[in-house]
Amino acid sequence: MRARFWIEVFAAVLCGLLAILTLIVADWIEVLFGVDPDAHSGTAEWLVVVLLGAGVVVSVWLAGHEWHRTSTFANEEA
Repeated sequence: MRARFWIEVFAAVLCGLLAILTLIVADWIEVLFGVDPDAHSGTAEWLVVVLLGAGVVVSVWLAGHEWHRTSTFANEEA
């Protein structure tokens, strides 16, 4: 596997963990950055969860594409 595959897997795992963290402890963003863009309405947190979820989907798709490309290339050499 190329480094690209592992970067995509890492990105998927990181996005997934941050999305779960945001669902469990929504205020972690406000504590870390010291800002409250939505005045505790929760809108910003839900937007973050949706964007992180999209990051998971895209990263998994890219990693799968890389996996398939590598396995297809290995089969052609054999």
